[in-house]
Amino acid sequence: MTTEAARNSHPIYFIGAFATGGLLTFMVHFNGELAHYGNPLFSSWTAHGTGIFAAVILLLLVHRRRRPTVGKAPNAPWWAYFGGISGAATVILTSTAVNSPLGLSGTLALGLAGQVAFSVAADSWGLFGLPKRRPDMRDIVALGLVVTGGALIILFGRGGA
Repeated sequence: MTTEAARNSHPIYFIGAFATGGLLTFMVHFNGELAHYGNPLFSSWTAHGTGIFAAVILLLLVHRRRRPTVGKAPNAPWWAYFGGISGAATVILTSTAVNSPLGLSGTLALGLAGQVAFSVAADSWGLFGLPKRRPDMRDIVALGLVVTGGALIILFGRGGA
């Protein structure tokens, strides 16, 4: 996305992305609590089980009897089916990390740093069918700021080492 396109994006996209970050914080906290009283695998099974239940309820509520007249949707690439595996691993790892001295903020700070680093690499190498995009100085500076912010939270935040 170009800088101009980002500036002209509808505000709902930014609000939605910000709200997703808040929901992610709740999810990591709740899963960490489940892992504290059980174990990380139990936390992952519970999270995904309730997710399936919520998805089925949502599908039943929004299901329409009329089918769209559009042609058959294209098949998803084979690697798209591994999203569940990475989701389960994410729940297990964050449930473990949030119950460590990192706490919630340290876990999320390192998670954000990992997301940004992997996203820059995925853009750079054109992974998962993305168009190849060479990281520019802004990408590198943004990554450095996220990593620095994460380090500040972990090393000097309340309860830091």
